[in-house]
Amino acid sequence: MMKSLVAGALALAVWAAPAWAQDPHAENASMIGTRIVDYAADSNWLCLPGRADACATPLPTAALNANGYGSVGQVTPAARTEVDCFYVYPTVSTDPGLNSDLTPGPSEQGTAMVQFARFASVCRPFAPIYRQMTLASIPRALGGEDVTAASEIAYGDVRAAFRDFIANRNDGRPFVLVGHSQGSLHLTRLLAEEIEGKPVAARMLSAMLLGWNIEVPEGQLVGGSFRSTPLCSRAGQTGCVIAFTSYRAATPPPADAFLGRTRRPGMTVACANPAKLSGGTGALDSYWFTGPGFGGNGIEWSSEGAPPVPFLRTEGLVSAACVNRGGAGYLSVMVNADPADARTDRIPGDVSLSGRSLPGWGLHLADMNLVQGDLLRIVEEQARAYRRR
Repeated sequence: MMKSLVAGALALAVWAAPAWAQDPHAENASMIGTRIVDYAADSNWLCLPGRADACATPLPTAALNANGYGSVGQVTPAARTEVDCFYVYPTVSTDPGLNSDLTPGPSEQGTAMVQFARFASVCRPFAPIYRQMTLASIPRALGGEDVTAASEIAYGDVRAAFRDFIANRNDGRPFVLVGHSQGSLHLTRLLAEEIEGKPVAARMLSAMLLGWNIEVPEGQLVGGSFRSTPLCSRAGQTGCVIAFTSYRAATPPPADAFLGRTRRPGMTVACANPAKLSGGTGALDSYWFTGPGFGGNGIEWSSEGAPPVPFLRTEGLVSAACVNRGGAGYLSVMVNADPADARTDRIPGDVSLSGRSLPGWGLHLADMNLVQGDLLRIVEEQARAYRRR
Protein backbone atom coordinates (compact mmCIF):
# COMPACT_ATOMS: atom_id res chain seq x y z
CA MET A 1 0.00 0.00 0.00
CA MET A 2 2.76 2.45 0.85
CA LYS A 3 4.32 2.03 -2.58
CA SER A 4 0.93 3.01 -4.00
CA LEU A 5 0.99 6.32 -2.14
CA VAL A 6 4.22 7.14 -3.90
CA ALA A 7 3.19 6.07 -7.35
CA GLY A 8 -0.12 7.88 -7.12
CA ALA A 9 1.38 11.28 -6.54
CA LEU A 10 3.64 10.95 -9.59
CA ALA A 11 0.62 11.08 -11.88
CA LEU A 12 -1.14 13.87 -10.08
CA ALA A 13 0.69 17.07 -10.96
CA VAL A 14 -2.02 17.75 -13.53
CA TRP A 15 -5.01 18.99 -11.55
CA ALA A 16 -5.12 22.50 -13.03
CA ALA A 17 -7.27 21.37 -15.92
CA PRO A 18 -10.57 22.12 -17.74
CA ALA A 19 -13.62 22.69 -15.55
CA TRP A 20 -15.60 19.68 -14.34
CA ALA A 21 -18.92 19.20 -16.13
CA GLN A 22 -21.56 19.44 -13.40
CA ASP A 23 -25.11 18.22 -13.79
CA PRO A 24 -27.23 21.30 -12.92
CA HIS A 25 -29.97 19.04 -11.54
CA ALA A 26 -27.63 17.13 -9.22
CA GLU A 27 -25.48 19.70 -7.43
CA ASN A 28 -24.25 17.19 -4.88
CA ALA A 29 -23.50 14.46 -7.41
CA SER A 30 -20.45 13.87 -9.56
CA MET A 31 -21.02 13.17 -13.22
CA ILE A 32 -19.02 11.98 -16.20
CA GLY A 33 -21.01 11.41 -19.36
CA THR A 34 -24.21 9.82 -18.07
CA ARG A 35 -22.57 8.39 -14.94
CA ILE A 36 -23.58 10.10 -11.71
CA VAL A 37 -22.15 9.47 -8.27
CA ASP A 38 -24.81 10.43 -5.78
CA TYR A 39 -23.33 11.21 -2.39
CA ALA A 40 -26.78 11.35 -0.84
CA ALA A 41 -26.41 7.54 -0.84
CA ASP A 42 -24.57 6.30 2.24
CA SER A 43 -23.11 3.46 0.15
CA ASN A 44 -20.83 5.99 -1.60
CA TRP A 45 -19.08 6.86 1.66
CA LEU A 46 -16.16 4.89 3.07
CA CYS A 47 -16.68 6.35 6.55
CA LEU A 48 -19.74 7.85 8.20
CA PRO A 49 -20.38 8.56 11.89
CA GLY A 50 -22.29 5.94 13.84
CA ARG A 51 -21.67 3.19 11.30
CA ALA A 52 -19.59 0.01 11.58
CA ASP A 53 -16.94 0.77 8.96
CA ALA A 54 -13.19 1.36 8.58
CA CYS A 55 -13.29 4.43 10.82
CA ALA A 56 -15.14 2.66 13.63
CA THR A 57 -12.52 -0.08 13.92
CA PRO A 58 -11.09 -0.31 17.46
CA LEU A 59 -7.37 0.50 17.45
CA PRO A 60 -5.47 -1.39 20.18
CA THR A 61 -2.43 0.77 20.90
CA ALA A 62 0.59 0.26 23.15
CA ALA A 63 2.94 2.93 24.42
CA LEU A 64 6.56 2.46 23.40
CA ASN A 65 8.79 3.99 26.06
CA ALA A 66 12.49 4.08 26.77
CA ASN A 67 12.00 1.04 29.03
CA GLY A 68 10.05 -0.92 26.40
CA TYR A 69 6.36 -1.52 25.83
CA GLY A 70 4.00 0.18 28.24
CA SER A 71 0.28 0.07 28.85
CA VAL A 72 -2.15 -0.95 26.11
CA GLY A 73 -5.29 1.03 25.40
CA GLN A 74 -7.96 0.92 22.73
CA VAL A 75 -9.12 3.93 20.73
CA THR A 76 -12.78 4.01 19.76
CA PRO A 77 -15.04 6.71 18.27
CA ALA A 78 -16.16 9.42 20.66
CA ALA A 79 -19.71 9.10 21.92
CA ARG A 80 -20.22 12.82 21.41
CA THR A 81 -18.20 15.50 19.63
CA GLU A 82 -18.99 18.93 18.24
CA VAL A 83 -16.59 18.79 15.24
CA ASP A 84 -16.73 17.00 11.87
CA CYS A 85 -13.70 15.79 9.88
CA PHE A 86 -13.80 15.36 6.08
CA TYR A 87 -11.04 13.03 4.88
CA VAL A 88 -9.75 12.25 1.38
CA TYR A 89 -7.44 9.24 1.22
CA PRO A 90 -4.22 9.02 -0.84
CA THR A 91 -3.56 6.94 -3.96
CA VAL A 92 -4.13 3.28 -3.09
CA SER A 93 -6.42 1.81 -5.76
CA THR A 94 -5.32 -1.32 -7.59
CA ASP A 95 -8.25 -1.14 -10.03
CA PRO A 96 -7.45 -1.29 -13.76
CA GLY A 97 -7.75 1.88 -15.84
CA LEU A 98 -7.02 5.49 -15.01
CA ASN A 99 -9.75 5.87 -12.38
CA SER A 100 -10.86 3.56 -9.60
CA ASP A 101 -14.37 2.23 -9.25
CA LEU A 102 -16.62 2.92 -6.28
CA THR A 103 -16.05 -0.41 -4.55
CA PRO A 104 -13.40 0.09 -1.87
CA GLY A 105 -10.97 -2.76 -1.43
CA PRO A 106 -8.56 -3.66 1.38
CA SER A 107 -6.20 -0.82 0.39
CA GLU A 108 -8.84 1.89 0.78
CA GLN A 109 -10.22 0.33 3.96
CA GLY A 110 -6.79 -0.21 5.49
CA THR A 111 -5.54 3.27 4.66
CA ALA A 112 -8.60 4.90 6.22
CA MET A 113 -8.13 2.79 9.33
CA VAL A 114 -4.45 3.71 9.73
CA GLN A 115 -4.63 7.37 8.73
CA PHE A 116 -8.10 8.49 9.77
CA ALA A 117 -9.93 6.14 12.17
CA ARG A 118 -8.15 7.67 15.17
CA PHE A 119 -9.68 11.06 14.28
CA ALA A 120 -13.08 9.60 15.20
CA SER A 121 -12.03 10.02 18.83
CA VAL A 122 -12.18 13.83 18.41
CA CYS A 123 -14.56 14.43 15.47
CA ARG A 124 -17.31 12.79 13.46
CA PRO A 125 -15.61 10.99 10.53
CA PHE A 126 -16.69 11.53 6.92
CA ALA A 127 -14.70 9.96 4.07
CA PRO A 128 -16.16 9.68 0.56
CA ILE A 129 -15.32 6.90 -1.86
CA TYR A 130 -14.04 8.62 -4.98
CA ARG A 131 -12.82 7.62 -8.42
CA GLN A 132 -9.23 8.44 -7.68
CA MET A 133 -6.25 8.18 -10.02
CA THR A 134 -5.14 4.56 -9.78
CA LEU A 135 -1.83 2.74 -9.67
CA ALA A 136 -2.54 1.63 -13.23
CA SER A 137 -2.52 5.28 -14.33
CA ILE A 138 1.12 5.69 -13.37
CA PRO A 139 2.96 3.98 -16.23
CA ARG A 140 0.54 5.53 -18.70
CA ALA A 141 1.13 9.03 -17.31
CA LEU A 142 4.89 8.51 -17.20
CA GLY A 143 4.70 7.29 -20.78
CA GLY A 144 3.30 10.63 -21.88
CA GLU A 145 -0.44 9.94 -21.91
CA ASP A 146 -2.65 12.93 -21.05
CA VAL A 147 -4.38 12.00 -17.77
CA THR A 148 -6.05 15.37 -17.21
CA ALA A 149 -9.56 13.97 -17.67
CA ALA A 150 -8.93 11.27 -15.07
CA SER A 151 -7.73 13.88 -12.58
CA GLU A 152 -10.89 15.89 -13.20
CA ILE A 153 -13.05 12.84 -12.50
CA ALA A 154 -11.32 12.32 -9.15
CA TYR A 155 -11.65 15.96 -8.14
CA GLY A 156 -15.24 16.12 -9.33
CA ASP A 157 -16.15 13.30 -6.95
CA VAL A 158 -14.40 14.96 -4.01
CA ARG A 159 -16.18 18.23 -4.74
CA ALA A 160 -19.56 16.56 -5.06
CA ALA A 161 -19.07 14.69 -1.79
CA PHE A 162 -18.07 17.88 0.02
CA ARG A 163 -21.15 19.68 -1.31
CA ASP A 164 -23.37 16.87 -0.04
CA PHE A 165 -21.51 16.91 3.29
CA ILE A 166 -22.13 20.64 3.76
CA ALA A 167 -25.72 20.61 2.49
CA ASN A 168 -27.06 17.44 4.09
CA ARG A 169 -24.74 15.98 6.72
CA ASN A 170 -22.77 18.66 8.54
CA ASP A 171 -25.70 20.55 10.15
CA GLY A 172 -23.72 23.78 10.45
CA ARG A 173 -21.01 22.30 12.66
CA PRO A 174 -17.32 23.34 12.57
CA PHE A 175 -15.23 21.03 10.41
CA VAL A 176 -11.67 20.01 9.58
CA LEU A 177 -10.33 18.90 6.19
CA VAL A 178 -7.84 16.01 6.37
CA GLY A 179 -5.85 14.69 3.43
CA HIS A 180 -2.61 13.07 2.40
CA SER A 181 -0.84 12.97 -0.99
CA GLN A 182 -3.55 12.73 -3.69
CA GLY A 183 -6.10 13.55 -1.01
CA SER A 184 -4.28 16.78 -0.20
CA LEU A 185 -4.01 17.58 -3.90
CA HIS A 186 -7.79 17.54 -4.31
CA LEU A 187 -8.48 19.26 -0.98
CA THR A 188 -6.10 22.08 -1.93
CA ARG A 189 -8.22 22.80 -4.99
CA LEU A 190 -11.44 22.33 -3.01
CA LEU A 191 -10.37 24.88 -0.39
CA ALA A 192 -9.40 27.41 -3.07
CA GLU A 193 -12.57 26.99 -5.14
CA GLU A 194 -15.33 25.95 -2.73
CA ILE A 195 -14.44 27.43 0.67
CA GLU A 196 -12.31 30.57 0.48
CA GLY A 197 -14.37 33.74 0.31
CA LYS A 198 -17.63 31.90 1.05
CA PRO A 199 -19.72 31.78 4.26
CA VAL A 200 -18.71 28.17 4.88
CA ALA A 201 -15.12 29.33 5.48
CA ALA A 202 -16.15 30.67 8.89
CA ARG A 203 -16.76 27.08 10.07
CA MET A 204 -13.49 25.58 8.83
CA LEU A 205 -11.27 24.99 11.84
CA SER A 206 -8.32 23.93 9.69
CA ALA A 207 -7.22 22.12 6.56
CA MET A 208 -4.62 19.43 7.32
CA LEU A 209 -2.95 18.92 3.94
CA LEU A 210 -0.02 16.56 4.41
CA GLY A 211 2.40 15.25 1.82
CA TRP A 212 1.79 17.79 -0.93
CA ASN A 213 3.50 21.01 -2.05
CA ILE A 214 1.40 23.90 -0.73
CA GLU A 215 3.08 27.18 -1.73
CA VAL A 216 3.43 30.47 0.15
CA PRO A 217 5.58 33.52 -0.59
CA GLU A 218 8.96 33.30 1.15
CA GLY A 219 8.71 34.60 4.73
CA GLN A 220 4.90 34.84 4.60
CA LEU A 221 2.01 32.85 6.04
CA VAL A 222 -0.57 33.54 3.33
CA GLY A 223 -0.60 33.80 -0.44
CA GLY A 224 0.45 31.38 -3.15
CA SER A 225 -1.82 28.33 -3.14
CA PHE A 226 -4.52 30.18 -1.20
CA ARG A 227 -5.70 33.75 -1.49
CA SER A 228 -6.70 34.37 2.12
CA THR A 229 -6.20 31.21 4.21
CA PRO A 230 -2.97 31.41 6.24
CA LEU A 231 -0.75 28.72 7.65
CA CYS A 232 -1.53 27.90 11.27
CA SER A 233 1.07 29.63 13.47
CA ARG A 234 -0.28 29.41 17.04
CA ALA A 235 -2.24 27.06 19.28
CA GLY A 236 -6.00 27.44 19.05
CA GLN A 237 -5.91 29.35 15.76
CA THR A 238 -8.77 28.49 13.41
CA GLY A 239 -9.42 29.00 9.71
CA CYS A 240 -5.85 28.04 8.83
CA VAL A 241 -3.78 25.38 7.05
CA ILE A 242 -1.39 22.76 8.41
CA ALA A 243 0.83 21.54 5.60
CA PHE A 244 4.25 19.97 5.25
CA THR A 245 6.34 17.37 3.48
CA SER A 246 8.70 15.48 5.80
CA TYR A 247 12.39 14.66 5.32
CA ARG A 248 15.07 13.22 7.55
CA ALA A 249 17.28 16.02 8.86
CA ALA A 250 20.36 14.42 7.31
CA THR A 251 18.77 14.16 3.83
CA PRO A 252 16.92 17.39 2.91
CA PRO A 253 15.13 17.76 -0.44
CA PRO A 254 17.58 17.49 -3.33
CA ALA A 255 17.53 20.01 -6.16
CA ASP A 256 15.23 17.82 -8.26
CA ALA A 257 12.89 16.82 -5.40
CA PHE A 258 9.26 16.21 -6.29
CA LEU A 259 8.12 17.08 -2.76
CA GLY A 260 9.44 19.87 -0.54
CA ARG A 261 10.71 22.12 -3.32
CA THR A 262 9.06 24.59 -5.68
CA ARG A 263 10.54 26.22 -8.76
CA ARG A 264 8.24 29.26 -8.71
CA PRO A 265 10.26 32.43 -8.10
CA GLY A 266 9.59 34.05 -4.73
CA MET A 267 7.69 31.02 -3.41
CA THR A 268 8.57 28.30 -0.93
CA VAL A 269 6.84 25.09 0.12
CA ALA A 270 4.68 25.68 3.18
CA CYS A 271 5.59 24.07 6.50
CA ALA A 272 3.58 24.25 9.72
CA ASN A 273 4.96 21.96 12.43
CA PRO A 274 1.98 20.35 14.25
CA ALA A 275 4.13 19.81 17.34
CA LYS A 276 5.04 23.50 17.58
CA LEU A 277 3.00 25.78 15.34
CA SER A 278 4.76 28.90 16.63
CA GLY A 279 8.09 27.67 15.25
CA GLY A 280 11.18 25.88 16.47
CA THR A 281 11.74 22.25 17.33
CA GLY A 282 8.99 20.17 18.88
CA ALA A 283 8.78 16.59 20.15
CA LEU A 284 6.29 14.63 18.03
CA ASP A 285 3.37 12.55 19.29
CA SER A 286 3.54 9.70 16.78
CA TYR A 287 1.35 6.67 16.06
CA TRP A 288 2.66 3.73 14.04
CA PHE A 289 0.95 0.73 12.47
CA THR A 290 3.32 -2.22 12.69
CA GLY A 291 1.44 -4.63 10.42
CA PRO A 292 2.64 -5.78 7.00
CA GLY A 293 2.53 -3.46 4.01
CA PHE A 294 2.34 -0.17 5.87
CA GLY A 295 5.97 0.85 5.96
CA GLY A 296 7.00 -0.75 9.26
CA ASN A 297 8.55 -3.89 7.80
CA GLY A 298 12.03 -4.62 9.09
CA ILE A 299 11.78 -2.26 12.07
CA GLU A 300 12.77 -3.74 15.42
CA TRP A 301 10.49 -1.53 17.49
CA SER A 302 11.80 -2.64 20.86
CA SER A 303 14.59 -4.81 22.22
CA GLU A 304 11.82 -6.50 24.23
CA GLY A 305 10.57 -8.17 21.05
CA ALA A 306 7.62 -7.85 18.74
CA PRO A 307 4.87 -5.31 19.53
CA PRO A 308 2.04 -6.72 21.65
CA VAL A 309 -0.65 -5.02 19.52
CA PRO A 310 -0.76 -3.63 15.95
CA PHE A 311 -0.43 0.07 16.89
CA LEU A 312 2.31 1.86 18.83
CA ARG A 313 2.47 5.36 20.26
CA THR A 314 5.86 7.06 20.64
CA GLU A 315 5.99 10.41 22.43
CA GLY A 316 9.29 12.21 21.97
CA LEU A 317 11.08 9.46 20.09
CA VAL A 318 11.04 11.84 17.11
CA SER A 319 11.45 15.63 17.01
CA ALA A 320 10.95 17.98 14.08
CA ALA A 321 11.32 21.58 12.97
CA CYS A 322 10.28 23.46 9.84
CA VAL A 323 13.03 24.52 7.45
CA ASN A 324 12.53 27.05 4.64
CA ARG A 325 15.46 27.97 2.41
CA GLY A 326 14.44 29.60 -0.83
CA GLY A 327 12.16 27.29 -2.77
CA ALA A 328 12.79 24.39 -0.37
CA GLY A 329 10.39 23.96 2.54
CA TYR A 330 10.02 20.83 4.65
CA LEU A 331 9.57 19.32 8.09
CA SER A 332 13.05 18.28 9.21
CA VAL A 333 12.73 15.07 11.24
CA MET A 334 15.23 13.85 13.85
CA VAL A 335 15.14 10.52 15.69
CA ASN A 336 16.21 10.94 19.29
CA ALA A 337 18.25 7.77 19.18
CA ASP A 338 19.73 6.34 22.34
CA PRO A 339 21.35 2.91 21.97
CA ALA A 340 20.91 2.34 25.70
CA ASP A 341 17.11 2.43 25.72
CA ALA A 342 14.74 -0.24 24.46
CA ARG A 343 13.11 1.78 21.68
CA THR A 344 14.01 1.58 18.03
CA ASP A 345 16.64 4.00 16.74
CA ARG A 346 15.14 3.79 13.25
CA ILE A 347 11.74 4.84 11.95
CA PRO A 348 10.10 3.88 8.64
CA GLY A 349 8.76 6.19 5.95
CA ASP A 350 11.39 6.45 3.22
CA VAL A 351 10.17 5.89 -0.31
CA SER A 352 11.64 3.24 -2.57
CA LEU A 353 10.63 1.90 -5.95
CA SER A 354 11.91 -1.45 -7.24
CA GLY A 355 14.32 -1.54 -4.33
CA ARG A 356 15.79 1.89 -5.10
CA SER A 357 15.42 4.78 -2.68
CA LEU A 358 13.83 7.94 -4.05
CA PRO A 359 15.49 10.83 -2.18
CA GLY A 360 13.11 13.41 -3.62
CA TRP A 361 10.17 11.98 -1.66
CA GLY A 362 11.57 12.14 1.86
CA LEU A 363 9.53 10.41 4.59
CA HIS A 364 6.34 10.63 2.53
CA LEU A 365 5.05 7.29 3.75
CA ALA A 366 5.19 8.41 7.39
CA ASP A 367 3.76 11.94 7.08
CA MET A 368 0.58 11.07 8.99
CA ASN A 369 2.19 8.63 11.44
CA LEU A 370 4.77 11.16 12.59
CA VAL A 371 2.29 13.77 13.84
CA GLN A 372 -1.04 12.01 14.26
CA GLY A 373 -1.23 12.62 18.00
CA ASP A 374 -0.35 16.29 17.49
CA LEU A 375 -3.10 16.66 14.88
CA LEU A 376 -5.69 15.18 17.24
CA ARG A 377 -4.62 17.63 19.94
CA ILE A 378 -4.90 20.52 17.47
CA VAL A 379 -8.47 19.53 16.56
CA GLU A 380 -9.40 19.62 20.24
CA GLU A 381 -7.69 23.00 20.76
CA GLN A 382 -9.40 24.47 17.71
CA ALA A 383 -12.78 23.15 18.85
CA ARG A 384 -12.36 24.89 22.21
CA ALA A 385 -11.31 28.12 20.51
CA TYR A 386 -14.28 27.97 18.14
CA ARG A 387 -16.65 27.39 21.05
CA ARG A 388 -15.28 30.42 22.92
CA ARG A 389 -15.55 32.54 19.78
